[in-house]
Amino acid sequence: VVRHATAGGRGQRSGKRQLVAVAAFETEIGVQAPAGFWDPAGFTKDGDATKFAKRRQVEIKHGRVAMLAAMGYMTPEIVGKWPGYLSPSLGLKFEDVPNGLAAISKVPAAGWGQIVAWMAYCEISVDQKPGSPGAKGELGWQGIPPGPSYNPSDKESRTKKLKSELANGRLAMMA
Repeated sequence: VVRHATAGGRGQRSGKRQLVAVAAFETEIGVQAPAGFWDPAGFTKDGDATKFAKRRQVEIKHGRVAMLAAMGYMTPEIVGKWPGYLSPSLGLKFEDVPNGLAAISKVPAAGWGQIVAWMAYCEISVDQKPGSPGAKGELGWQGIPPGPSYNPSDKESRTKKLKSELANGRLAMMA
């Protein structure tokens, strides 16, 4: 990324311009081999850190949803479906609901209402304004709670898990 700068410093005009190379996001978490920092659409060419943080927040959120969707598609095929009824009043068993997009028409409206209500709760129950922990993807109990497999104060472990989450989220969004 290249920016123009005035020769006299910030805010001064001298008529003489110089080019300054800006690699604002080359060291961010998620820059991984072999592509390195990959922005084919040029969304980050202006070097705006606030816009980048918002896009990263959206990337994390969409990646998490995509990972849950991928697991929701695979898990019933691997381990089977829950016993019992999804909707006792309609006589609908979990085993009667197909995987994938075919499930959309089988799940009752009340079930979709519960799903939408849970999504809305997750969106509004955590402050996600820029600079807040929620904006960085730290959603507390809704995410991975601190424990033996995750210690948020261990910076190296946290960085490794964030890199994995971004990579797996990107893969799930492509699936």
